[in-house]
Amino acid sequence: MEKIAFVMTLKPGLEQEYEKRHDEIWPELVDELKEAGVSDYSIFYEESSNKLFAVLKREENHSMDDLPAKKIVKKWWAFMADIMETHDDNSPVATDLKRVFHLD
Repeated sequence: MEKIAFVMTLKPGLEQEYEKRHDEIWPELVDELKEAGVSDYSIFYEESSNKLFAVLKREENHSMDDLPAKKIVKKWWAFMADIMETHDDNSPVATDLKRVFHLD
């Protein structure tokens, strides 16, 4: 199991809407993430910068790289595009983070 982290940016003033949408996350999206080997997925919000910090675990033989081609993922990105910084294809602008410390 590998743990990865990345940051995204939320548009100002939309924290409650972002949280609401995730509280109502679509079951078929959850299923797709789990099928891709994703688990223990959390997103945190840092208010002063509007940054979203995401951390998740993925199986060694994960298929996360295939997720952007999935219809439900594209639909979710379009649904979220009005409240986040996104690319032209509605995928979130995300920056991978390098782990510099870990304590079990």
